[in-house]
Amino acid sequence: MKPDKSARSKGRPRAFDVDRALDRALHLFWRKGYEGTSLSDLTRAMGINRPSLSAAFGDKEALFRRALDRYADGPAAHVRAALDQPTARAVVDHFLCRMADLITNPRNPAGCLNVQGALACNASAEPIREQLALRRAAGEKALSQRLKRAKAEGDLPRDANPTDLARYVATVAHGMSVQAAGGASRSQLRRVVQTVLRAWPTC
Repeated sequence: MKPDKSARSKGRPRAFDVDRALDRALHLFWRKGYEGTSLSDLTRAMGINRPSLSAAFGDKEALFRRALDRYADGPAAHVRAALDQPTARAVVDHFLCRMADLITNPRNPAGCLNVQGALACNASAEPIREQLALRRAAGEKALSQRLKRAKAEGDLPRDANPTDLARYVATVAHGMSVQAAGGASRSQLRRVVQTVLRAWPTC
């Protein structure tokens, strides 16, 4: 249990588990999206009141950003792990297969938080939409850099375009998220992955 900064100064421990509360907020945002999640929803799910939420996490936008970081380090950690695979094909295989597993896991909300989180937001939530777009772009850039390395190592054909390939893979991943949110099964999405791998350029 992490101590509250304000409570520390008064010698009192925080009355709730920050990590557990953050996990609950993450799942709520994942299921309902940023705009669809109210502060009342959050306090109820996290088991805390609004002053405690504000003291520990700031406002709703700050909490959502914390939830995004939690998502990247936890449920979506496969994205970074994929970049460590030994070949370009293995990178894509790991990334898309683990994505299919994540977004169809019955213990998780359907779809990907980075895709679903701000699909339906009004103008006041534009910073959140921009934040999600930046995170998706950063993931695509990291994949592009890994594929550029693969090309330099002779693991991709000389005429392969790593930037285009990274965008192709990212587009498939985002589409899989939308499909999962609409009810697509893991086996159906795994077949999509196999289609991508069959079309993957080889030397």
